[in-house]
Amino acid sequence: MRSTFLAGLFCCTAFAQAADVSVVGLFPNKAVLVIDGGSPKTFSVGATITEGMRLVSATESSATIEANGKRQTISIGEHVNRNSSSTGRASVTLQADGRGHYMVPGQINGGSVRMLLDTGATMIAMPASDAVRLGIDYRKGQVAYLNTANGAVPAYRVKLNTVKVGDIELNQVDAVVQEQGLPIILLGMSFLNRTEMRREGEQMTLTKRF
Repeated sequence: MRSTFLAGLFCCTAFAQAADVSVVGLFPNKAVLVIDGGSPKTFSVGATITEGMRLVSATESSATIEANGKRQTISIGEHVNRNSSSTGRASVTLQADGRGHYMVPGQINGGSVRMLLDTGATMIAMPASDAVRLGIDYRKGQVAYLNTANGAVPAYRVKLNTVKVGDIELNQVDAVVQEQGLPIILLGMSFLNRTEMRREGEQMTLTKRF
């Protein structure tokens, strides 16, 4: 089975001596990892990577690593450096891709999603196909019409029970569902307004406010 290579990086700051784990190859139920810049090693699901860290799952497209009881999934082309802020509040650091976009792996109502961080979006916006996959009965929401390049399209306002990005989990987050013209979920200001955003170079750090 051909492995899928990626440049994902996982940094765990739960220890006095941090462990940097890079995922360099993926197979079903196995991952090739580089620990603290050492030689690549292959780990099977369930194996201990280093003290306090283990490989929870692996597919050809992503690996899930658990560090001191907290899990992070790394997908192809995505970089998430999770840490704790100096204030002790939940925090996540995102890495821009080659186009300067922040593609964010996360969860909505417990289901895995990929989102594009968009400070120009008033609320989280999602295609109807994702809403159906996540079990959201969006047509019960309040109907509004949004102006797009293709004209006015209907949208349904909904309330998301939970939205999670890294260690940040927010409850009761406003969102809209569109049946046309939206290819990916947009992580908009209804989530971002409840965080502090700090950009340094190609990294964006979000810290939970409330």
